[in-house]
Amino acid sequence: MKKWLCAAGLGLAMVASAGVQAADKVAVVDVMSILQKMPERDAVAKKLESEFKSRATALQTEEKAAQDKVKKLQTSGGSMKPADRTKLENDIKAFQQKAAAFTQDSRRREAEEMNKLVAKVQDAVKTVAEKDGYSVVVKADAAFYVNADSDITEKVLAQVK
Repeated sequence: MKKWLCAAGLGLAMVASAGVQAADKVAVVDVMSILQKMPERDAVAKKLESEFKSRATALQTEEKAAQDKVKKLQTSGGSMKPADRTKLENDIKAFQQKAAAFTQDSRRREAEEMNKLVAKVQDAVKTVAEKDGYSVVVKADAAFYVNADSDITEKVLAQVK
C-alpha cells in the first residue's frame, strides 16, 4: 500500500511539473543564417583581407622561392655540400614557419571578428526574446521540429540590421 501511494505521489508530482513546463514559451533561431546575411560580414571580410594582404603577397613571393629550393634539394641534394644542403633545408623550414604563423594570425583575427558578430547576434536574440516574451531560445540546428510561429530568425535579423 505504501509503495502504491508513493508511486501515485510521484506520478502526481510529474504531472504537476509538466504543467509548469508547458507554460514556457520557446523560440528557435538560425544563427548561421543570420551571420551569413549580416551586412557587417562583408565589411569584416574586406577589413581582414586588407589587413593581411601585404603579408599574403610577400608569402606568395617567398613560396615560389621555397618551391624552387625544394626542387633543387630533391634533384641535387645528394651531390650537394652538407653546408649548402643544410642552408636550403633551414630556408625551407623558415618559410614553413612563416606560413604557419601567417595562417595562425589570420585564423585568430577571423575568430576575434566572428566573436564580435556572434555577440551582436546574441544581444539581438536577447532583445527579441524579452520583447516577445520567450523564456527559452534554442539554436535551430538543435531542434528536430520547429513550428514556423516559433522561428524568430527574421526578427533577430531585423534587430541586427
